[in-house]
Amino acid sequence: MEPYLRVGVIASTHGLKGEVKVYPTTDDPRRFSDLKRVYLDAGKEYLPLEVTGVKFFKKQVILKFREFQDINEVEVYRGRDLLVSREETVALGENENFIVDLMGMEVWTDEEERLGLLTDVLKTGANDVYVVETEDKKEVLLPAIPSCILEVDTAAGRMTVHIPEGLLE
Repeated sequence: MEPYLRVGVIASTHGLKGEVKVYPTTDDPRRFSDLKRVYLDAGKEYLPLEVTGVKFFKKQVILKFREFQDINEVEVYRGRDLLVSREETVALGENENFIVDLMGMEVWTDEEERLGLLTDVLKTGANDVYVVETEDKKEVLLPAIPSCILEVDTAAGRMTVHIPEGLLE
């Protein structure tokens, strides 16, 4: 399992005092209000940053870090990921998983047939859709609903699904 999870990407600088605009990659951008620390993927290392200010603007979050006081200090980090440690993530509800933990998972049917590997998660209005790549490189789209996704075992890297009638035709 990944020790750090991405919560956003630095989109650009904001003002002259070292603030950054962040494109959130979390389901709930308001979670930034509770963050005290993030880790900046600086390429060769993760730099711990103390969050001292949070503002919301349109679909972005504007963050201020104690470590940066000037636009020139943060400009070089445009496009870089902001992460949190797994211990600092929000608590998940029952039957909820982090997408990063689902990626690459082996998918098996409830009839014990290997369907393939989970390669993507599509966010839709109603429910997520899991993209499974079969052995012959075809994609199967599975709705992430309880009647279809029967069991997810992140420790074993295995998912058991029920294939709705007509889905594979």
